Amino acid sequence: MGRAGTRSGSEAVAVAVAGPLLLLLLLARPPPAAGDSRKSEAGLVSEHFSQEPQTLSFYSWYGSARLFRFHVPPDTVLLLWLLKVSRDGGPACPDVEITVHFRSGAPPVINPLGASFPDHTAVPPSFHISMPLSAMLLGNVSVNVSHPAPGDWFVAAHLPPSSQKIQVKDFVPTCDYTLQPDMLVIRALEASIMEPDVPLPLTLFSRPSYLKIFIPEHTQELRLELQGCASNGSLGCPVRLTVGSVTLPSNFQKVLTCTSPPWPCHLLLPSPPWGRWLQVTAESLAGPHEAVAFSAVAALTACRPWSMTHPHLLQSSQNESFNTSTVQLSPGPSRRDLGRNGGWGGGPFCLLSYQVIREDFDLLSVHFQPLDRVSMTAHLDTPSVMRLHLNTGMDSGGSLTISLRTNKTEIANGTLVVVCVNAASPFLSFNTSHNCTTAFFQGYRLSLSASSHKANLIVPYPETDNWYLSLQLVCPKSPEDCEQAGVHVQATVYLMPCLDSCGSYGQCAMLRRHGYMYAGCSCKAGWRGWSCTDNSTAQTEAQQRAAVLLLTLSNLVFLAPIAICAHRFLLVEAAVYAYTMFFSTFYHACDQPGKAVLCILNYDTLQYCDFLGSGVSIWVTILCMARLKTVLKYVLFLLGTLVIAMSLQLDRRGAWNMMGPCLFAFVIMVSMWVYRCGHRRQCYPSSWQRWAFYLLPGISMASAGVGIYTSLMTADNYFYTHSVWHVLLAGSAALLLPPREGHTEAWACPKRLPCHYQICRNDGDELYTVT
Repeated sequence: MGRAGTRSGSEAVAVAVAGPLLLLLLLARPPPAAGDSRKSEAGLVSEHFSQEPQTLSFYSWYGSARLFRFHVPPDTVLLLWLLKVSRDGGPACPDVEITVHFRSGAPPVINPLGASFPDHTAVPPSFHISMPLSAMLLGNVSVNVSHPAPGDWFVAAHLPPSSQKIQVKDFVPTCDYTLQPDMLVIRALEASIMEPDVPLPLTLFSRPSYLKIFIPEHTQELRLELQGCASNGSLGCPVRLTVGSVTLPSNFQKVLTCTSPPWPCHLLLPSPPWGRWLQVTAESLAGPHEAVAFSAVAALTACRPWSMTHPHLLQSSQNESFNTSTVQLSPGPSRRDLGRNGGWGGGPFCLLSYQVIREDFDLLSVHFQPLDRVSMTAHLDTPSVMRLHLNTGMDSGGSLTISLRTNKTEIANGTLVVVCVNAASPFLSFNTSHNCTTAFFQGYRLSLSASSHKANLIVPYPETDNWYLSLQLVCPKSPEDCEQAGVHVQATVYLMPCLDSCGSYGQCAMLRRHGYMYAGCSCKAGWRGWSCTDNSTAQTEAQQRAAVLLLTLSNLVFLAPIAICAHRFLLVEAAVYAYTMFFSTFYHACDQPGKAVLCILNYDTLQYCDFLGSGVSIWVTILCMARLKTVLKYVLFLLGTLVIAMSLQLDRRGAWNMMGPCLFAFVIMVSMWVYRCGHRRQCYPSSWQRWAFYLLPGISMASAGVGIYTSLMTADNYFYTHSVWHVLLAGSAALLLPPREGHTEAWACPKRLPCHYQICRNDGDELYTVT
């Protein structure tokens, strides 16, 4: 961390195998020694929470990650996650790496693909661990967090980024990797309450003492002080106070160690979190049998807010017309008003409080705007604060967007409007620092100047809390020359599911986990990133048009088998090929990820018809090669089509659902060919030209098409390989179709002879007899 008074993250977080041992050791510690005060005898209780396991997926977008949500109770002193993993699929499954992310208050913002985020995006950090499956199978992996922040904690897990290879289901082993996290917490049953300005006497032995103090709203500073410390007659004060909670990965806990002068020992915390209990842990640094006695004092410095909807402002405007311009330019408080003492706490006015309307539009769609004016005013000596209510528990699954704008003519050269966006409490120390750091939160800094009169901020998955936007006019170059009364700043604040609806090359998807809703962007056409704004691997518009033309025009090869079937009087087969060509063409025209998209029906219908046409085309081609009797052939045509339609409804992408009927048709064809070979005592078909110029090339094309379809397709070459698959499928059908039956003219029907003799055709043996 590198900050004085900040506890390092390694002291608060530990990752280990066989983590339950730590919990058992903590619970099995010896009882307190005789003489411990009642306040240091606070008991500990353990609680266990579990969630159902989820099957992990290879990462391609945020929806691939499996999200778990836990609620950490207040007064928790130790949090332990047990990560249980399992693998189904046998030894053929690879040893993959499993990554687990942890974050308090909101889902973790992860980026396994290394894509860039949109401009002006502040990426909240998250803690994660990555371990191979083989290591996690040896024992339960645990993550230990001491003094965790109470409230919602989120765990997200995923496998490595998915490969570009398109794998056909049932041709690769099915491997299921399952993760089940269990949460064990140890919380204090009793915690001493520190009242402001009231000394709290404590006596410490080997066990720590747990304290807490409530921080009311509009608290400007918290001062913790140790008084009257005595340790068996020693001059030092071997006591360590740990203030605050841990939120991974950043740890802004403050530590007060009083082992050396100066005295009294104290800790100042500017802008502590408002409206919540603050945890304090007192630990003895003396020996195991030495007692340390002291008094802890908490002093709160409060400031009085000047509300911009104060009754005197409303009364002064009763006799005036209420319009937008009047509200926007209404004067703020004078410096004399801001500097005078207020009645509450005896402190001066320290901030201008703008009341905010929260307007909910839809799920994760919220608009924040000032109550009685359209802009905020940045003053020279006092910060203006707007509070954003994001504490409903369901707001952390979207993106907080803040857009600030001011008239550049209002800002003189050399002046600056500094803006800080913080959670839990506002930043109020503009006169001494501009780093936007409060007691336990590192805020996001924006600025407006004469050269840059616009500023934007995007916070994906903001923590569940009250957020504060504070701004103030500063003059870094010559403060004595800065005499501006104020600068009007227009703030546009929204909470939205996805930034810009994921753009032109993405789709915003609402995800749900046990009633908790969150949003994510699914990108296409090679675009990546949190909001599909990273075009480093994107397809150009020329590539998109070429892909559409390849996938659609390659279906025109089916005109060859259609023409052959029409010439040979195979009208049913011709209709099947025409159906396949039509729906394959428009399915691929609708399946494109770019802008060149044409959908004549909904996508799911087109996909189903395309899959059905492909399967039935193979089915009728093989049965046609078997040269069955006409009635039997058409009955099998219909039955096979119904079976394929049913199997596709059960599992559209199951390979065996389509291959099963086709293999059955192949068995029928081979059986008929073997029967004819035995009946005629010669090879069937008997013509070597038929084998050399039709059957062997057709079988080779069909085999090559199956090989490409099952093993060579990737996301990058899909447009080329799948187009080749169309050509090979249609070309093999044209070559494998049987020739026209002898003594039958194209488009001719059987004729009766004038002498009432009838030509009878035996479709089974292809022999003609006169009866």
